Amino acid sequence: MPKPMFLQRSGILLLNDAGVFMIRPHDLVTYSMPQIRRASPVDIPAIVAIENESFADPWDQAVFLEALTYYPTTYFVAVCDGAVAGFIVGGLEDTGENIYGHLCNIGVSPRYRRRGIGKLLVRRTEHQFAMELATGVQLEVRVSNTGAQLFYQGIGYRPVFGIDQYYANGEDAFVMMKWFRF
Repeated sequence: MPKPMFLQRSGILLLNDAGVFMIRPHDLVTYSMPQIRRASPVDIPAIVAIENESFADPWDQAVFLEALTYYPTTYFVAVCDGAVAGFIVGGLEDTGENIYGHLCNIGVSPRYRRRGIGKLLVRRTEHQFAMELATGVQLEVRVSNTGAQLFYQGIGYRPVFGIDQYYANGEDAFVMMKWFRF
């Protein structure tokens, strides 16, 4: 009878004597679900800290506070284990013909990345935009940030055009959009 053995690739699957793969509960890494809530002024220091560790040209505290004043219904944080793990700043823009949402800034603390927090923040903000009668959402992303582009494409955003020298360092941006279908 063969001895049970671990599969080398994942380290969490076990082949028992009957040849059945087993996952042992203590082998799984689990994370608590983050709470998504509207941001408040007390969240700003944590948001600024995440921004500073995430971006080369971060927004400063005054910009985050001003955004909270202008966009209180579309500005959210993700809280994990009592700490702010991520944030998203969204705003509504009315062109006269359409109302659309604008994802202005999003960040997730490096220690909480790859857990779906960014996707939860975007989905919550999209939901708020839809409740406020937006027909779609726009965002800008660095041409060099292919990881972010793939993230947004994976949740339904499509590049629509580019903007030359959009960022402070002269880097170009892609504008990506997602249209709601009601």
